[in-house]
Amino acid sequence: MRRSLVVPLVAFLAVVLLATGGTVAAGWKPQLGLDLQGGASVVLQPRNQVEPEILEQAISIIRSRVDALGVAEPEITRQGEAIIVALPGVQDTEKALAVVGQTAQLLFRPVTSDLPREPPADASTTTTAPPAEGVPAPDQPDLNTTTAPEDDDPAKSVVLPEKDDDGKVVARYLLAPAEVKGSAISKASATLSPADGEWAVDFELTSEGAAQWDAMAAKVGQGNRIAIDLDGVVKSAPALSSTSFGGSGQITGNFSETEAKDLALVLRYGSLPVQLDRQTVQTVSASLGQDSLRAGLLAGLLGLGLVALYMVVYYRALGVVVWLGLTLSGALMYSIVSFLGERYGLALTLAGAVGIIVSVGVTVDSYVVYFERLKDEVRAGRTIRSSVDRGFKRAYRTILAADAASFIGAMVLYLLSVGSVRGFALFLALSTALDVIVAYTFTRPLVILLGRSAAFTGSSRLGVARGLAAPAVTVKPTALFANGGPARSTKAGGDRS
Repeated sequence: MRRSLVVPLVAFLAVVLLATGGTVAAGWKPQLGLDLQGGASVVLQPRNQVEPEILEQAISIIRSRVDALGVAEPEITRQGEAIIVALPGVQDTEKALAVVGQTAQLLFRPVTSDLPREPPADASTTTTAPPAEGVPAPDQPDLNTTTAPEDDDPAKSVVLPEKDDDGKVVARYLLAPAEVKGSAISKASATLSPADGEWAVDFELTSEGAAQWDAMAAKVGQGNRIAIDLDGVVKSAPALSSTSFGGSGQITGNFSETEAKDLALVLRYGSLPVQLDRQTVQTVSASLGQDSLRAGLLAGLLGLGLVALYMVVYYRALGVVVWLGLTLSGALMYSIVSFLGERYGLALTLAGAVGIIVSVGVTVDSYVVYFERLKDEVRAGRTIRSSVDRGFKRAYRTILAADAASFIGAMVLYLLSVGSVRGFALFLALSTALDVIVAYTFTRPLVILLGRSAAFTGSSRLGVARGLAAPAVTVKPTALFANGGPARSTKAGGDRS
């Protein structure tokens, strides 16, 4: 019997020690969400009503863009027809939101001619260079007005600007209708030429895209330019060095490392199946996130301390078992959350922290159910030694039922909700499942073993007997009965009459 108690207890302690030690040694920490470490979030709405599968495809492309930016643990979810993108810990929020906000289709347009950087005040003074040889003539767009992003129609000629990193217009172009779309690009990467030390962008085309690209190149002609149009802005306008590319090519142009990587990112993930508009943008500073984290930790520790103190006052030495159980559960939860964050990108948000704090109540309820069952056993006249195992068997059924109800509720909430509510539900479900394991592998064997110790059960102040309100065992003299009544005593010198 003793072996069946010691083995699971030692195994549980070993798991906690190895998990916590391994987490610390690996340097893993929980990945914090937007509200705990700062960052930015944006809500994107389709310009027109679209099918759900198109939105899912758009989410996949946006996730690829964000991952390529190096943002740790982004949260990209769909709520109705809106796409919510949360970027926790992002340093350059404007750049990140700009990349995420580039939601129109990526288009490749022949450059018909260069235009003045700023539209002239008087339309009669407008002059443009003649169209390049082989480039289709424009269908007469208004050259004095830059085409708005929402009017960037692939089938029409447009006037689009090229901007620098600060958003200033550095050039304007009259562009012919799009010949190739971004879906023609299969791969793109920034490379550094070992020969001249210049950054360039290498790209590969799909089989269908290669045919389209070569047809466009032959039509436009060597030496003429192709504009890379994304969301109504020209990202680059390189000249063609050949009319046949054979499925791959390279874009050069005195790029910096950042410019080359950004252009490669646009080429890889620039094509979305639907145009999306920004609805709301929220930024959370790092200091505000730290304030939220400190407030959450303080509230959790204060509540945990009060619960632990109450359990000691009410259950005496059994309250120490609660302390140990909560400490070990916390260490194991820390390791699990750190592992999931490191390997699977799980982010701990403020709502998730609330879920963990609420789960403390679920765990404490399990101890209360067990200890109250012990009280019932003791009041029925059984000893503490015989009650601890018997009481747990009956209490564990109640613990399983309560935890199952909590777990089911958390999972339903997780499946049906979005955003931070899912974080609350997920961490509540994890903590609830952990409570079932801790109750059987730690609480049960430890209480049974301690229940056999006279020092643990019989202490005058913290003894388990006092915590369970077990009556003291006393021996009182009883009167002797004879013939249905008390025996008469005889005193020396008594009345003899």
